[in-house]
Amino acid sequence: MLGKKKQKPRRPTGHFDTLISSRTTVEGDMHFSGGLHVDGRVRGKVVAEEGSDAVLRVSEVGEITGDIVAPHVIINGTVHGDVYASAHLELAAKAAINGNVYYNLIEMAMGASVNGNLVHQREPVGLLASDHPRPAPATSIEEGDGDTAPSGKE
Repeated sequence: MLGKKKQKPRRPTGHFDTLISSRTTVEGDMHFSGGLHVDGRVRGKVVAEEGSDAVLRVSEVGEITGDIVAPHVIINGTVHGDVYASAHLELAAKAAINGNVYYNLIEMAMGASVNGNLVHQREPVGLLASDHPRPAPATSIEEGDGDTAPSGKE
């Protein structure tokens, strides 16, 4: 039809390059590209290669203790840490996140839980930075200006 943009097809969720099995525990930060499927436990940050179209999937029996930074994230297990999904985040029915969630697009099934803040980020720039990305504060007070609180009174 006229005036309608063609949507880019979503990355297929069936192909994963790396599998962490349910009998495996990984300790330390992980950096990946492509697809990573977690059935086991990861204790450390899980970070996708910057600029990639990587997908991280945490299954019902998977658990990550640390921050997640990836463009596409699918969670049906447990995460103890912040989640930064610059493109798409899917929380399935058994997802449990103990931390803040920074997302661009989100799907959340009934039963999923987030014990933290949900923060919508329109711009994916900055979500995939290596060093603990954080949203900029809404206001700031410069040092030395003498006025620490806007009270309206002089």
